[in-house]
Amino acid sequence: MTFEFDRDTAVRPVGNGRYDADLGTGWVVGGGVNGGYLLGIIGNAVRAELGLQAPTKGHVDPFSVSAHFLSAAVAGPAYVETRVLRSGGRFSTIEATLVQDVAGVPVPRIASHATFGDLDALDATRDAEAEQLGLVLKAPELAPVEDCLLASDAPPDFKKIAPLLDRFGTRLDPASALWAVGQPSRQGVIQGWFKLADDRPLDPIALLMVVDALPPVTFDLGWPGWAPTLELTAHVRAKPAPGWVIVRHRTRTVAGGLFEEDCEVWDSTGRLVAQSRQLALQPRS
Repeated sequence: MTFEFDRDTAVRPVGNGRYDADLGTGWVVGGGVNGGYLLGIIGNAVRAELGLQAPTKGHVDPFSVSAHFLSAAVAGPAYVETRVLRSGGRFSTIEATLVQDVAGVPVPRIASHATFGDLDALDATRDAEAEQLGLVLKAPELAPVEDCLLASDAPPDFKKIAPLLDRFGTRLDPASALWAVGQPSRQGVIQGWFKLADDRPLDPIALLMVVDALPPVTFDLGWPGWAPTLELTAHVRAKPAPGWVIVRHRTRTVAGGLFEEDCEVWDSTGRLVAQSRQLALQPRS
């Protein structure tokens, strides 16, 4: 079985560090293609290039990906240009740019730096000490999955501008989803359970997408609408265990028409597996 995410994030080597891709129509939201999905494509290109340039190092997992969103991507052909900046013992860092041709002119969509390594080689010997010091981030308490709201049950008119909702099995915690009925909590938090709609198991590349999968946290502030991302940095902390993950988006600062959105992802064992922070434009009223 070919899962949708794997098919739609597949890359094809062209040579000289370039990888062709096709951006799927099902990952569109608002005025462009979802940024987390695009990071998945970049992640696959980086992994493939490291497999060619440094095959013995085993640097197959993203640890940190920092991306600047230069222009809105559209569904259709695209390519990723990669350049290895450093290939060391524990980590390799690659520069990667996602590009689309518009009327014969190459237009960069995302400029990124990605650091890859081997998550299986992590040193967890001091994790117990960190927990005793209160340095382990615990998952929030959510309503049971069956009592949460299925995001793909959104009204048809809304799904016309956000078809990616059908890619996900997101179930939103009712306490942070009252914005859907016109009663935002204005706490700046959206959280819920997450899986892919076709039950593809989540892995480190998919986590790059998960950190940008929930609705913008500004919905809970009473500001619905598209919130274009300027910059997003994702950190993958561990390989997720099978099953649902918990995802929480929150913001603490809105200023000058911009807001930051922090995301945390915990796997089915309660282990923190990914984090991100992005800077985005406040939706227009």
